[in-house]
Amino acid sequence: MPRRRIGFWYRFAAVLCKPPLVVLLKRDWRGMENIPADGGFITVVNHNSHVDPFAYAHFQYNTGRVPRFLAKSGLFKKGFVGAAMRGTGQIPVYRESTDALSAFRAAIAAVERGECVAFYPEGTLTRDPHLWPMTGKTGAARVALQTRCPVIPVAQWGANLLLAPYAKKPDLLPRKTHQVLAGPPVDLSRFYDKEMTPELLKEATEVIMAAVTAQLETIRGEKAPETPYDPKQVRIEQRRRATHPEQAEHHVMGKQGQEEEQST
Repeated sequence: MPRRRIGFWYRFAAVLCKPPLVVLLKRDWRGMENIPADGGFITVVNHNSHVDPFAYAHFQYNTGRVPRFLAKSGLFKKGFVGAAMRGTGQIPVYRESTDALSAFRAAIAAVERGECVAFYPEGTLTRDPHLWPMTGKTGAARVALQTRCPVIPVAQWGANLLLAPYAKKPDLLPRKTHQVLAGPPVDLSRFYDKEMTPELLKEATEVIMAAVTAQLETIRGEKAPETPYDPKQVRIEQRRRATHPEQAEHHVMGKQGQEEEQST
């Protein structure tokens, strides 16, 4: 696969980050042939550890197509980290401001320039108890449908064994294996030439997330839950229980009664 111009800052970041990643993680990387050699595209990746953005960036750097991540705007403001984020062409996300759409426009512009934009569509570390992908946000689908670029579903596993979600201390020994599987492009053609409604974006996002989950099922050798974990629905249910605890108790008692009846 031909290497493209990467630039000083990305090469400098690689010099700093690759040696510790090589020491800490073994690598089982598959599907590099599905990363386009030319043209703009997006990758859609699951997120289960604070380490996995670095581990995944290592994988994609080695394909010769460096990713442009969407990251919190605060990381771009000060010091060495800010200079590195700007220098490597990462895309700032401004939450709850008049600039909130600028990340979407910047992602489209990057794809149209022939670059790769990497999306973590869950928006945060997965909260699924077994670390399966959650429901996704619609940004990746929106960019994909507007640009009609290839969408590469990527699953990763292993960085979470080095540093579990929300853990403060890594588990260094034995040495963990970072597994990555990049799949073929997701077919979104049935959504083209249609009005980009919230319903359409939601459906396209579900197709994309199903493809990512399928890659992770292959890595893990097991099936994911039929219904993805939905943090929004969980919060709604938690608020309902807090507001109406008597209804929650009645619901639990009724469920227990049904289970006892079935067992007899």
